[in-house]
Amino acid sequence: MQEHDMSWVRTEMALAQPAPPSERGLYAWVRKNLVGSVGDTILTILGILIVAWILPQVLNWAFIHAQWTGPDRTVCATVAQGGIQPDGWSGACWAFVNAKFGQFMFGTYPIEERWRPILVAILFVALLVPMLIPRVPRKGLNAILLFLVLPIIAFFLLIGGVFGLPRVETARWGGLLVTLSLSFVGIAVSLPLGTVLALGRRSKMPIIKMLSVVFIETVRGIPLITVLFFVSVMLPLFLPEGVTFDKFLRALIGVSLFAAAYMAEVVRGGLQAIPKGQYEGADSLGLGYWQKMGLIVLPQALKIIYPALTSQIVIMMLESAVVSQIAVRELTYEADMLQARTFRSFETYFVVTLVYLVLSMALRRLLVTGGRRALGAGVS
Repeated sequence: MQEHDMSWVRTEMALAQPAPPSERGLYAWVRKNLVGSVGDTILTILGILIVAWILPQVLNWAFIHAQWTGPDRTVCATVAQGGIQPDGWSGACWAFVNAKFGQFMFGTYPIEERWRPILVAILFVALLVPMLIPRVPRKGLNAILLFLVLPIIAFFLLIGGVFGLPRVETARWGGLLVTLSLSFVGIAVSLPLGTVLALGRRSKMPIIKMLSVVFIETVRGIPLITVLFFVSVMLPLFLPEGVTFDKFLRALIGVSLFAAAYMAEVVRGGLQAIPKGQYEGADSLGLGYWQKMGLIVLPQALKIIYPALTSQIVIMMLESAVVSQIAVRELTYEADMLQARTFRSFETYFVVTLVYLVLSMALRRLLVTGGRRALGAGVS
């Protein structure tokens, strides 16, 4: 019997071929996710029918029959309710959102002085954008201006009382101004404080370690609202008679301490992920403790924990809404006040939800972009 050698060896590298048209693009996604099986097809058809039934009603209520402008609440009430709309009218009332937009943004901050927070926001954006553009030089100077100089300028601009500016007490601050102030100052305080607590928890000195553990576990074991009530009600009782500070500062202390405890655990996770050889290598070079941590360990740990740190910062910004429970006039508090006067719950809280959604997405994208520029961190 004769044997035939059918072996064949390719002498040239085969070029990569694109996927077949049926396996890529919109058609492939629809076939895989929407009509991949009988069950998927039935669910897709039901979903289309439900959307086709609900969407026209939502559009009619939210846009077509909505009231966008008006001097007072009568524009959103029927004739039977003392308004101008015909009986049976049903539509969204965006008129009060338009009229009270300044209150959403600034609370009761004096109207003639609102240029001051607007100027702070412009300066913040003007200093931040160049740091996100790789080709712009002198990023070190930009960082100093943004993180050290701007907070001082912002403080004196917003509070006033110097350079001929009228003083505006924090009790008159409100809305988005308070939300952003609490968030950014809280982040700036809690991150370094959390890092110190994480180092203290891993310290070889028993007293330092014990104090760090007690603080972290105590704060993490109670809800934020309890911390806020403590700093708002109990903390002033421990101060000397006549010594007090306003609610905004109390809220800032509570939010910062609470966030620092969680930041500490995130940082500690990064410290534990660093191989022991890195610590030993730093010791072999004769580096002191703070040199070892600042030059060797913390930069590597920060890169490891950056995704978790990003999420924690966004969560902290969202949790700032809880300070409304101690009568700090942040965005949610202003929304509650407007809802109590207008009785338009959906429109009020829809605007607040939209603002928080935009803020959280923008903050996360900012942190992701900044992390890639500064650390090359694998955040997406």
